[in-house]
Amino acid sequence: MTPKVAQFLAESRPATPCLVLDIDRVEDNFRAIHQALPLARIYYAVKANPAAPILERLVSLGSSFDAASFEEVRMCLDAGAAPLEISFGNTIKKISAIQGAYAAGVTMFAFDSQEELEKLAKHAPGSRVYCRLLVENKGADWPLSRKFGTTVQSARDLMIRAAELGLDPYGLSFHVGSQQMDTAAYEVAIGQVGMLFTDLRDAGVNIRMVNLGGGFPVRYREEVPTVDKFANAIMHAMTEHFGNDLPEILIEPGRSMVGNAGVVHAEVVLVSRRIPGDPTRWVYLDIGRFGGLAETEGESIKYRIETQHDGDATGPVCIAGPTCDGADIMYERSNYQLPLSLEMGETVNLMSTGAYVTTYASQRFNGFAPLAEHYI
Repeated sequence: MTPKVAQFLAESRPATPCLVLDIDRVEDNFRAIHQALPLARIYYAVKANPAAPILERLVSLGSSFDAASFEEVRMCLDAGAAPLEISFGNTIKKISAIQGAYAAGVTMFAFDSQEELEKLAKHAPGSRVYCRLLVENKGADWPLSRKFGTTVQSARDLMIRAAELGLDPYGLSFHVGSQQMDTAAYEVAIGQVGMLFTDLRDAGVNIRMVNLGGGFPVRYREEVPTVDKFANAIMHAMTEHFGNDLPEILIEPGRSMVGNAGVVHAEVVLVSRRIPGDPTRWVYLDIGRFGGLAETEGESIKYRIETQHDGDATGPVCIAGPTCDGADIMYERSNYQLPLSLEMGETVNLMSTGAYVTTYASQRFNGFAPLAEHYI
């Protein structure tokens, strides 16, 4: 928790549940990533948190943007981003979204199939396109690869076809999975891209960009590798596979840009021992999986929870949300321990919740309003 967030919570005592996010921490993260990978162009993954104050600060820092929808494209433009600094990175786009983005001046689009490529050729003629490869997501707490990407051979054929359709076959991309803990994941993926890159150049394709996607992790309960460790692994692999003829390098940090800038402030609705003699208490918060903590599905993302009783004796807990839905349970198997002195009516803070919380929140499921947002 940054001093600004702590001061805001102490002085404003906002209603719960709410997100409080320090914009200065976002700027610090941007500068740290840029310093670690100075040769890479940063395209902030807007889906992590599209709040206008975040986008406006990143525009002022010279960031580019990775948009997943036309609505996100519009948010970036409204924040002052130039159309040429926006990549439409979703490989699944409505025709109307392609048309809208192209009319707004966006000329860079992702794809991973023949059908999507043909849509782009028809509705965004002459645009720069990049093909997303299917790569291993081993080591990621939140894998992505089942839904996106294509094989190396298919990507080769598609990039050649892109030129034939009058598009600019700009580059290749991959994503090693969100909250990736293993630097080797990037090294393996870069090796695949490097071989295909050479093959395409030999085939006469004017390919010149590699998009490394996102995936840099945020510290939740456990320590994670630093961005410098990932940067060293990435640049070692890039040099190994491309030598001195490095292509343009793009990265799409989202979680690592905003995650540790935000704190969810929540109320303890109930602490109960539902089964007599069971040492495990149930702790119910006024935010759960449907209130924005969707990444607790499968107990994948394990947020660190701070209370006013930290330092007291603790006991095992299950942690759940407030709704009348049996799936609204965040943690049962992850060995969470909270103070025995914790009582209903008190507040807790879920740390590093600046990413993928506000936009996951449902619209009044069970009547509960989405969590409030405070950007400071």
